[in-house]
Amino acid sequence: MNYLSILQQYFGHTSFRGIQQDIIESIGNGRDTLGLMPTGGGKSITFQVPALAQEGICLVISPLIALMKDQVFHLLEKGIKAAAIHTGMSHEDVIMTLENCIFGGFKFLYVSPERLSSDLFLAKLSHMDVSFITVDEAHCISQWGYDFRPSYLAIAQVRKIVPHAPILALTATATPAVVKDIQRQLLFSQENVIRMSFERPNLVYAVHHIQESKEMTVQSVLEEVAGSSIVYARTRAATRDLAEWLNAKGLTATFFHAGLTNNEKTQRQAAWQRGDIRVMVATNAFGMGIDKADVRSVIHVDVPDSPEAYFQEAGRAGRDGQTAHAVLLYDDHSVAILKRRVDETYPPEEYVAQVYEDMCCYLQMAIGDGSGVMREFSLEEFCRGFRHYPVRAYNALQLLSRAGFIEWSDAEESRSRIMMRCQRDELYSYHLAPNTERVLWHLLRSYTGLFSEFVFIDEGAIAQSVGISESDVSENLIELSRMGILQFIPRKFIPHITFLQRRVDKDEIILPRIIYEDRKRELWQRIQTMIGYLKTDMCRSRYLLQYFGENKAPECGQCDNCRDNERLIPSFSKPAASYEQHLSREELEQVRLRILDLLQTQGPTPIRDVSLSGVSSRVVAEVLHRLLEEEEIQSDASAPVVFLKPKS
Repeated sequence: MNYLSILQQYFGHTSFRGIQQDIIESIGNGRDTLGLMPTGGGKSITFQVPALAQEGICLVISPLIALMKDQVFHLLEKGIKAAAIHTGMSHEDVIMTLENCIFGGFKFLYVSPERLSSDLFLAKLSHMDVSFITVDEAHCISQWGYDFRPSYLAIAQVRKIVPHAPILALTATATPAVVKDIQRQLLFSQENVIRMSFERPNLVYAVHHIQESKEMTVQSVLEEVAGSSIVYARTRAATRDLAEWLNAKGLTATFFHAGLTNNEKTQRQAAWQRGDIRVMVATNAFGMGIDKADVRSVIHVDVPDSPEAYFQEAGRAGRDGQTAHAVLLYDDHSVAILKRRVDETYPPEEYVAQVYEDMCCYLQMAIGDGSGVMREFSLEEFCRGFRHYPVRAYNALQLLSRAGFIEWSDAEESRSRIMMRCQRDELYSYHLAPNTERVLWHLLRSYTGLFSEFVFIDEGAIAQSVGISESDVSENLIELSRMGILQFIPRKFIPHITFLQRRVDKDEIILPRIIYEDRKRELWQRIQTMIGYLKTDMCRSRYLLQYFGENKAPECGQCDNCRDNERLIPSFSKPAASYEQHLSREELEQVRLRILDLLQTQGPTPIRDVSLSGVSSRVVAEVLHRLLEEEEIQSDASAPVVFLKPKS
């Protein structure tokens, strides 16, 4: 098959990169294949090209709706028929899409792993001509993977429905043990791994131990490294606070986390991708599937729990092959926080059993009852009523879910829905405001069954079509509901718990070794590896590559350890004399006096707020360090503030 002509025709490339062609030829020949490619290695080409060369439809299993929608959009732009099935679709739309797949209407069908448990989907799948199955983020199927998801285990059942279809598994992060486990879980007919070195020669790694302000250090990196940036923080509040601080310093920034609405996520991501916003401050909810090649820096202000997570997130920098920086910041508390993560993620088994009993009391479930019962569940209300810490309780529920006692859907979105309350001919008697009328007629044109049952709607799509904001759409729907024209039930996030078996006594709660003891040990080992990464004096790139089994990896020659003292930015943990090479003694003295003047006027001042117009934050930080060292100023051990030393 002439794969190169397909590559040229649809994707505009004249040659394949790295191991793309090897993977394409392997799956094209009908062999189960595991492709190991670093972030930015061009994974999508490895299944899109061979699928276009074959008869039938390629089933793509992907964990993120946003990623599915993005890839489908780009395929449709190229004239390639593709579809995705996700929770944002009505039942009728799902059936219509599946029927089109059966009758050859599409070349690609994207689904989430959760969809594989749907009886409707499995029934329709048995009638499709499936060329092969692609499993993206394949490490999620492994119990030993850093991001194990039980829903991935259903993929093996799909193979029995379409036994002729080979599997292409793709991942950017897998240790040797995970590589073997992926192939076993996916029922490979024989081992077949095509790997590309995870080495990123254009990525400059650096680690900085700081004792004062993370914000000032982030600002220093952004001042030294021009271009687009992602800054990762652990908590939602931290993303908001840091974005606000950067904006106050004149750096355009926004924040992103799982708690934002879909519309907010879409708008912020689009602004960042266009370059309207330079810095995206985000939790790890951001990044997977983001196609932005010119990210020049990825900065972590908190230490990730695993090398896999760090490698994947840092790897979002420099996908265009140009030099980019991966900077990891940590302070004296970071190691202690990392170690606490083990006990937080895997609380004692007795505690898990107690959470189970309290949950059953909260849901009023008697012993012996409950199998197959689904109930709404508010974690916040539960923790408040039974005096549990949310993080520990959350992880206990996750363990109970993995052990098969319950299924917990945390914050499943219940979409908005409407039903007409009047007859169609009555609508002409109402006098409506222009926007309200436009919303109503859009509903009547775009949705069927409104007069007989509740129908799910998409406020974002309505807003785009009518030309008003999403909040205005909601207000108009509320007005139509108040007038008695329709009934409107706004969307909300409703967590659910489903009992997979009858309620048992808490003494019968036994967590299998493979989901508790073994995985707790694995997490501890990953955290120890991350602590080692913070403190190692060996090449950073080589350290990471050895973790992924590349034991003969060369030194990169450009990370902070390879370059010894040629740091990207000065560490607050030790003085740096670099500014002396750029500023005269008189200029340094002026900076010193201005800082002392500022503290004289303001009194105790947060370190991050010590800034001088016309002076870079790097110079301010270094002069502050020198003033502290020479005891002209003091810092408060209990808070990151500095103040003038009292006169004796």
